[in-house]
Amino acid sequence: MFYIFFYVLNIFAQGEGKTMPFKKIIIDIEKQHQVSFNYTEDNVAGLQLIPPKKSLSLEQKLQYLAKETNLSFENIGNQFINIYKKEDVSKIICAYVFSSADRKPIENANISLNNKTQIATNSRGYFEFKKEDAAVFLISHIGFITKRIAIDNLDSKNCLQITLDPEITELEEIKTNAILASGISKSKDGSFEIKPKKFGILPGLIEADALQTMQQIPGVNSLDESVSSINVRGGTHDQNLFLWNGIRMYQTGHFFGLISVFNPNLAHTISIYKNGSSAFFGESVSSVVAISSTPETTEKNSFSAGINMINADIYGKYNLSKKSYIEISARKSITDFVETPTYKEYFNKVYQNTTINDFSQNQYQNIDYKSDKKFGFYDATLKFVQKIGLKDQLVLDLITIKDNLQVFQSATTYNAYKAEDNNLRQQNYGGNLSWKRDWNEFNTTKVNIYNSSYELLANQNITTENQIAVQENTVNNNGLNIENNHIINSKFSFNDGYQFDEIGVTNLEQVNTPEFYRKVKDVLRTHALIFEGKYNDTLSRVYFKVGTRINYIEKFKKFIVEPRIQFIYGINKTLNLEVLGELKSQNTQQIIDLQKDYFGIEKRRWIIADNSSIPIERSRQVSVNLFYKKNDWLLDIENFYKRVNGITTASQGFQNQLEFVRMTGDYEVLGTEFLIQKKINHFLTWLSYTYNNNNYHFSNYEFPIFPNNFELTHTVSWAGIYEKNNFKIALGTKWSSGRPKTTPENSQIDVSNPALVYNKPNNANLNIFSQINFSSTYKWQSANGIQYKLGISILNILNRKNAISEFYRVNSFTNSVEEVETFALQRTPNVSFRVSL
Repeated sequence: MFYIFFYVLNIFAQGEGKTMPFKKIIIDIEKQHQVSFNYTEDNVAGLQLIPPKKSLSLEQKLQYLAKETNLSFENIGNQFINIYKKEDVSKIICAYVFSSADRKPIENANISLNNKTQIATNSRGYFEFKKEDAAVFLISHIGFITKRIAIDNLDSKNCLQITLDPEITELEEIKTNAILASGISKSKDGSFEIKPKKFGILPGLIEADALQTMQQIPGVNSLDESVSSINVRGGTHDQNLFLWNGIRMYQTGHFFGLISVFNPNLAHTISIYKNGSSAFFGESVSSVVAISSTPETTEKNSFSAGINMINADIYGKYNLSKKSYIEISARKSITDFVETPTYKEYFNKVYQNTTINDFSQNQYQNIDYKSDKKFGFYDATLKFVQKIGLKDQLVLDLITIKDNLQVFQSATTYNAYKAEDNNLRQQNYGGNLSWKRDWNEFNTTKVNIYNSSYELLANQNITTENQIAVQENTVNNNGLNIENNHIINSKFSFNDGYQFDEIGVTNLEQVNTPEFYRKVKDVLRTHALIFEGKYNDTLSRVYFKVGTRINYIEKFKKFIVEPRIQFIYGINKTLNLEVLGELKSQNTQQIIDLQKDYFGIEKRRWIIADNSSIPIERSRQVSVNLFYKKNDWLLDIENFYKRVNGITTASQGFQNQLEFVRMTGDYEVLGTEFLIQKKINHFLTWLSYTYNNNNYHFSNYEFPIFPNNFELTHTVSWAGIYEKNNFKIALGTKWSSGRPKTTPENSQIDVSNPALVYNKPNNANLNIFSQINFSSTYKWQSANGIQYKLGISILNILNRKNAISEFYRVNSFTNSVEEVETFALQRTPNVSFRVSL
């Protein structure tokens, strides 16, 4: 008897300690016993009491709380605990909603009461309402069959367990997983989608570098091996739109183009549109590359760190609560500390035929020449996500990118001394604040406010002449995006929105001796209304999406209408017909004033259209595609036509008779892209071929039609990939016909005024480009769950010397015409090591 007395006393006599808010007490209980409480704020508001002892069992604590409060506690399987006011217990209907397929809770299921009130389930599938509010209620969610439940005869003392059956369609769409490599697929809207965390391996790549990976897609090339010069169906790099979490990026490459600025260990989804992009994408006449680092589902805490022969990086994600998390990444070059063989090959590739390299090859060559260089880069990102209630979510994204080069050179000969101190800095900062609200299961709104700031700065100090020359190109881009999504039914949906974009570009040139100063700043503001409708019927195998973008440019008082279309029809279960089309425009472009600007390393500068000498670029494109997949065979054939108007000669990088000529015109591309792929157990092999007929049209020039600088008439790629368990290996080759070049007809050299006489522009071609690449990775895990990954890659295994550009110039010292060639990377190894927790 005494034992029972003291046992009860131990439970209820909790006089030790201070009073605490009731919500803090149950949070502590949740953490200790791994349970979840469900309650309404009205029932617990302002409630405080002395907490129960931690040594008590869960049931003992609930008994204590029930005695000290006017609350009733319903324990469901030691997982969920419902809290009611004792006088309201009989008046509450509560339930959990699960999927019948996998028994997982269904979040944001819509509960419709007969008094027209609507409520939604939380992340655990739970909801509750007063019994008097409805005699019958409906439960619905996209992808599930709606269920009707009558309240009569329900036991209101216990929560219901309700299951919804998935909505089954008779025919499945063609699945296009593992195209080119695991982690790469083709989406229903015609875009290619890359999931870096599921990425397998590609020849020469050991990480899912977004801009290196996309060059494996037929129709995508980089004629100079640079991720800062990606050509999609004959377009220039600046005609592509690169978005990182909604922020337009004006710098895409580290090491002045050899490495992508997007950390491959961060991105969750990369979408690449060659044609038929959504009307919500503007400011681009070529492709769209949209990178999102927001995961589709909640992920657990993680941390990883890695190093290769160019840079080291870290990545971390930490869940601050059930509704918020923070994610960071940082990457920095190791070139400050060590010059690896990879770095040396990159350096030789980047700085050939630049003013920095020319210094050592002038008349002071081989005479007490000294050089000291310092190069480094870094990038960092931060993401913060906060869910607010059941309907709202805030996301903050920040990114910073910087490349910095310092080179000091000097030479002495015959008592003459020459020295140069060169500094080149390129950087891009960006930020985006996003708010998303699910008004109900049929209507969603998303608002983005973003900024992107870019700077390219070159500073040359010729110490012996006391001359300082400065060149600067800056871009400041601010914008607002509003996007609404409306689901009409299971087949129809409609999107509408508004976008405001303000871009300011400044170009500065300054020399102190002789004194010269020029600064030009332009600002352009555009408004856009977007309307887009989608029809998706899996039964008839029809996907149809049509939209339009109506741009208004304030400065020019000009409207531009841009329709877009995506039509996909499943001829049968294995064969799809795809038709894509779009009209697009672009107000900014990159031009080259002089080939030696910014030391010839990053010589392009951003400018804004003036609607006259620098027109608004406009494009139209249509493509027809057949996609076949059956028995692990995949066949993809696409024919396309593309025309871009409003280009300038300054944006095309001419190094012939058109280098200093300023004209406007267009280019026209007709092409075919072909891919065949076969998977045999753990082995995947594919072969791709691309044909391009790409010509300029300059009506005011003596040769109005001639080949485009970026034309690659024939391109062939092959890869063989083997993946089993944690071991992956890939071997592949890329072959292409040489890009166009212009040869001199003859030379007319005059000592006072040397000159070159050229043939018709782009009358010849470089030699064939050919390269074999290799890569392999192996992953293992320790007993304590730590994962390790080792990778090795070799670019250009055969060390072939591939010319990627060729031009001619007059050497004033020898008074002769000389041929200047730029070559691709020689044999370049790389090794990486990564640890993940």
